This record gives sequence, C-alpha cells and structure tokens, in this order.
Amino acid sequence: MTPRDFFRHCPRCGARQLAPPATNVFTCGACGFRLFFNPAVAIAVFIQRADGQALFIHRAKDPGRGCLAPPGGFIDLGERAETAAGREIREEVGLEIADVTFLGSHPNSYHYAEVTYPVLDFFFTARALNAEQAAALDDVAQFEWLDPLSVRPEQLAFPSMQAALDQWQEQLRRAGVAPAQ
Repeated sequence: MTPRDFFRHCPRCGARQLAPPATNVFTCGACGFRLFFNPAVAIAVFIQRADGQALFIHRAKDPGRGCLAPPGGFIDLGERAETAAGREIREEVGLEIADVTFLGSHPNSYHYAEVTYPVLDFFFTARALNAEQAAALDDVAQFEWLDPLSVRPEQLAFPSMQAALDQWQEQLRRAGVAPAQ
C-alpha cells in the first residue's frame, strides 16, 4: 500500500472518507482540507578512490538486503541534498568526500513495514578523501572497491540505482575510461 491508501479519515476534522484518494491529492469532502502526497527524497553517491575503483556496499537490511548499492540514504527535513550526501557517507562508511557532482535523479519505490513509499533518488559522484578509512557502519553488511565498469546494473538493489549506474558508466566510457583487466 502507498501512503495515500492509509487515509480513511481527514487529518484535520476526522471526517470519514468513503475511499482512499484516487490521485496524489487528498481532499476532505467535509472541510475541504487538501493534502498532497509527494515522494520522499534520497541520495546515493558513487565514490571513487585515486585508482579509479568505486565503493559499493552490501545492504545489511531489507529492502534489498545483501544486494550491492552505492552508499546513501534519505534526506532529512530542511537538509540540502549535497549536505545529506556527506552525512550519509560518513554514517554508512566513515568517509569524507570531495568533488561532489550531481549525476541525475531517478524515481524509485521503497517497500518498508507494509508501506510502499514513492521516492525520488538523487545520485552523485564524488572522490574519497580518506579511502583507506572505509568501514562497514550503519546499515552496511560489508563493502567492496570495484571497477565501476565491471559492475552489472542488475547487481544493484533498486531499479533507480541500476539506471544511475548505467548513466555513470556511459559517462565514464565517453570520458575514455576503460574497464580494468
């Protein structure tokens, strides 16, 4: 169920609704209150170290437990995406990053505790400042430094990540980066 499927009563006046909203806008028939259902926002960062290898984590929890992913997470209220990128990287793998560059955004669905949340994922690339200090921390089972061109998109946890990896790999190829032998 998506968040809007849970709305059976108006959050302002408590009036019972005949059915959940059919669109991304809840409008109460009794008091006229309107609530918009927008996606949650998250970030993920493809981090490279000096030798060109990229950091991929293995997710410790569902959804996607065990799958590869770039480190990242949800953006907090009032937080800039770039700030969230640095915070999430410190929380998940203990790294500081530089040269943070926007790669693109892709829609996603995140199923958690019986709710499927619509999410808009923002992807970045960055350079690790202290790659030797990488550690598997919050929500990370383990991590690997991999040739970014050798990772197959279907190895990643979510379709949004797969699309972003495709996009990044295309950028790397256009820049003349060759897969490691």
